[in-house]
Amino acid sequence: MTTDIVPVNEEYFKKRVFELGKIIREGGLVSFPTETVYGLGANALDAEAARKTYAAKGRPSDNPLIVHVADKKEVSRYVKEVTPLEEKLMDAFWPGPLTIVFPKKDIIPKATSGGLDTIAIRCPANEATRALIRAAGVPISGPSANLSTKPSPTTAQDVYHDMKGRIEAIIDDGPCRIGVESTVIGIEKGKIIIYRPGGITLEMLSAFAPTVVDSALAKGNAHPKAPGMKYRHYAPSAPLTVYTGNREEVEKEILSFAGRKDKTYGFFVSREIADKLDRNLPVFVWGSRDSKESFAHNLFSGLLYFNKHPVDQIIGEGTDDKGLGLAIMNRLTKASGYHIVVEKKEKD
Repeated sequence: MTTDIVPVNEEYFKKRVFELGKIIREGGLVSFPTETVYGLGANALDAEAARKTYAAKGRPSDNPLIVHVADKKEVSRYVKEVTPLEEKLMDAFWPGPLTIVFPKKDIIPKATSGGLDTIAIRCPANEATRALIRAAGVPISGPSANLSTKPSPTTAQDVYHDMKGRIEAIIDDGPCRIGVESTVIGIEKGKIIIYRPGGITLEMLSAFAPTVVDSALAKGNAHPKAPGMKYRHYAPSAPLTVYTGNREEVEKEILSFAGRKDKTYGFFVSREIADKLDRNLPVFVWGSRDSKESFAHNLFSGLLYFNKHPVDQIIGEGTDDKGLGLAIMNRLTKASGYHIVVEKKEKD
């Protein structure tokens, strides 16, 4: 199979979008851009298309897929009920990086929902992708467009690396703006439960209702309800250890690896630490410590950097779990296989 890359050039894309929509409608696979990461699109109403998605990714079929719609008016076609709180959240955050879990209607096959009676739905902010959904005439299921367990793709080139020959086409709209996946939530007894942290933060959601993080996120052997969170995910090409906590102690610990000769170390760190490392070392700078937006934007591209610059061990610098930091640290915890070291200030 030849994988076609279709750039989002206004006139050219307008000519191709109906062709791409037909591929989706007839059971094929098209990767699409969003504000979070690139998705692997299929007809969400087609069980066989869902099976093709799992096969292309090498993903277990009990891991549910997120369904993408072009407008919130479409949601009632696929779910049994929309509560007033869910209406408010859709009005506030759609189009955007918020996914809501609803009880599903039978029109959504169990192959798409991972065998569950619920379905996760969102309306992406990317205009080209909403145009694709309208052209297809069906909702589009879309996990991240990477091989299972690997970091999520934030450019069309990342998708091509993993999906060349596995899918029909990739829509190229440049780098993703946010860089981590959507926040996945459910409503339980009037509370907002965060099943997967992402671009919409706990603090933002708390303005609408009491909001808590699902306890399953803290347990490595738990059975999370969010798509993409059941199995190991985001793993880079080398073992990753992440240091977080007291900044002075984190910096001291990370810099101690710079002179070691027992292994080849790579560094995934802030500008502040990178400036103190030898320029000949393999270093990826995720941004300034004061910009979690830069950290999130560069998170997956940083992990993928070490595919092209092989090392024996990656030493990473984390952040706190406030705001967007909750999503960042969730992804780093998964990527590192829970190898997180929390540094505390030394006592006098």
